[in-house]
Amino acid sequence: MQDYHDNEWGVPLHDDRRLFEALILDGAQAGLSWETILKKRENYRRAFHKFDAARIARYSEKDAQRLLGDAGIIRNRLKINSAIKNAQQFLEVQKEFGSFDQYLWQFVGGRTITHRFKSDKDIPAQSQESEAMSKDLKKRGFSFVGPTICYAMMQAIGMVNDHLTGCFRYKQV
Repeated sequence: MQDYHDNEWGVPLHDDRRLFEALILDGAQAGLSWETILKKRENYRRAFHKFDAARIARYSEKDAQRLLGDAGIIRNRLKINSAIKNAQQFLEVQKEFGSFDQYLWQFVGGRTITHRFKSDKDIPAQSQESEAMSKDLKKRGFSFVGPTICYAMMQAIGMVNDHLTGCFRYKQV
């Protein structure tokens, strides 16, 4: 967790494959801790073909069954089916916007929103931007993209800087 915080969390991310990974992993986290997902991240990368959305979008019921039998990931049918459906919708968004990056970052005007939180208790679970993102993603057919999940993803991919002002990473990202 410390390594993730110190090296990844909050760093602006613009690579579509990694953004798709963040979308799927944050959705998989629903009801669980991020630590649980982070420990399984390499297993997810293996099981989901390095988050190749084009390949995942073509997954069949046989693939879903394979994933349900994989103890290295969260074996929840709804989350697995969501990952497959989200891959299909991801490809549609890429076609429409040129990249998933262009689509996602529009919700913050293309720039990181930097907050000035001094305590963990000050950090919200969602925002107007995450609510707008969630609403639009759901309208496009995505699932496991509620405003809290979207906000967690926004934090992870650097759309918002929620490092506390006393954290050494605050000014770095």
